[in-house]
Amino acid sequence: MSEHYLESHEWARRDGDLIVIGLSPFAAGEVGEIIHVELPEIGSSLSKGEAMGEIESVKSVNDIYAPVSGEVVAVNEALADAPELVNNDALGEGWLCKLKASDADPLAGLMDRAAYDAHIRA
Repeated sequence: MSEHYLESHEWARRDGDLIVIGLSPFAAGEVGEIIHVELPEIGSSLSKGEAMGEIESVKSVNDIYAPVSGEVVAVNEALADAPELVNNDALGEGWLCKLKASDADPLAGLMDRAAYDAHIRA
């Protein structure tokens, strides 16, 4: 898997013609036990860097930002009943949504894993 990251801890990776978006394991650990996830609606258009939903934990409520621009084609329905999937498997079953990207190179400008790891250690 080759996730690319925003400084705000969201990740994006290619899955065929789509881009899968999620929250980094680091951020999932920092926010604590996630009790609710508000996701964008299917068919909505997202712009890179803009809020697309919220993560609510026992400690706080945090915005989720779109790491790429595009149209939402799927959301992780399992999170409605099991938001803890984001805590338990942030890079797998805890994904948030899938987009049809509107940019030719949607991952351009995002940090690769090494740059993100350096970012969270800074």
